[in-house]
Amino acid sequence: MISVVTGGAGFIGSHLVELLLKKKHQVIVLDNLSTGRKSNIIKFIKKIKFIKCDISKNGNWIKHLKKADYVFHLASLADIVPSIEKPKDYFHSNVTSTLNILEACRKFKIKKIIYAASSSCYGIAKDYPTREDSKIDTQYPYALSKYLGEQLILHWSRIYKINACSLRLFNVYGTRSRTSGTYGAVFGVFLAQKIANKPLTVVGDGTQTRDFTYVKDVANAFFKALKNKSFNEILNVGSGKNYSINLVADLLGGEKVYIPKRPGEPDKTFADIKKIKKVLNWKPSYSLEEGIKILIDNIDYWKDAPLWTPNKIDKATKAWFKYLSK
Repeated sequence: MISVVTGGAGFIGSHLVELLLKKKHQVIVLDNLSTGRKSNIIKFIKKIKFIKCDISKNGNWIKHLKKADYVFHLASLADIVPSIEKPKDYFHSNVTSTLNILEACRKFKIKKIIYAASSSCYGIAKDYPTREDSKIDTQYPYALSKYLGEQLILHWSRIYKINACSLRLFNVYGTRSRTSGTYGAVFGVFLAQKIANKPLTVVGDGTQTRDFTYVKDVANAFFKALKNKSFNEILNVGSGKNYSINLVADLLGGEKVYIPKRPGEPDKTFADIKKIKKVLNWKPSYSLEEGIKILIDNIDYWKDAPLWTPNKIDKATKAWFKYLSK
């Protein structure tokens, strides 16, 4: 089997590439390295074909889909504040790129495309655990752009008979997560602070909960979606549990400092995963404690990540308060 992975040098993508190689796939990675890192795939880069390219623009990268059987589309820009400040960039990265990938899939009659969607499409959910048919309420440009990408995937699937599966990922964590300069995911922030022996900056009172799912479980969900024959599915990918930020901080260890709660953020994320268990026969295997132990064992990865202090966070999230406050 020949599989193309967009964003294959990124956090989740690199774990998926590693899994596909173990499953004897030939793998082609398309990545512009804007947030991905070649070091994420260096251990197996000789076993893959790596193409540095911008899939939001037409180019020679398209020819690499010609003989592909499957496409895993994970490439995207993430983070809330940058999407508020530069919405056009997010549209090109997350919507235009998806359209270009779909057109290549249509041209070359790809067997199946699996899309990395985002649970941010639910916004501040009304129902917990949150099911796939819950109300869509995109709160910021990142969430909207990922949802528009999903709609393109499903529409092209229906009209052009391209088999597709959209996986709505909840709070994915694990090794190789982004260390870019933007203020984002909680684990990257905490781990850099832990290395520097600084207090962990907990938003609000820390009782808010998240459905943290370990990255290797998520990669396995992508692989199982490839094998499944059902057409045009939307599936939540989560742990089916939720954990407080205070608990995460306690498991990582160290002092805590509390900073103001932010608008547009849910107090809880909690995936209903009954559907994916039934459709893909998938369920998570890593506990939060196991996942965090792996992170601590590999903490040196975050030594060059930005160190966020309460003052720096305050400056970096001004747009958050400006645009998302009710």
